[in-house]
Amino acid sequence: MAAIQKAKVTQHAALAALLVMGGLAIAGPSGLLAWSENLRLLDKREAQLATLQAERTALENRVALLHPDHADPDMVGELLRSQLNVVHPDEVVIKLDD
Repeated sequence: MAAIQKAKVTQHAALAALLVMGGLAIAGPSGLLAWSENLRLLDKREAQLATLQAERTALENRVALLHPDHADPDMVGELLRSQLNVVHPDEVVIKLDD
């Protein structure tokens, strides 16, 4: 009699474990219900990554233009004007309110 009850308890425990695993497979953080949300987040992160890569490429180009051995005169002039407020005598400065 005790062996039958022990077998039933074991079967019920195994069934409960299977139900918990099945529930997690459907409604867990990486389950079927979260799949579309994860895909949406993946698309969002890929778009952010593409934006950051474009910004990085632009910054790499600017750094290449400012290389000490062969700096681009236009880029140097732009930085002088924006950072040090330097202008040529024949230029007109127009201040804009922010």
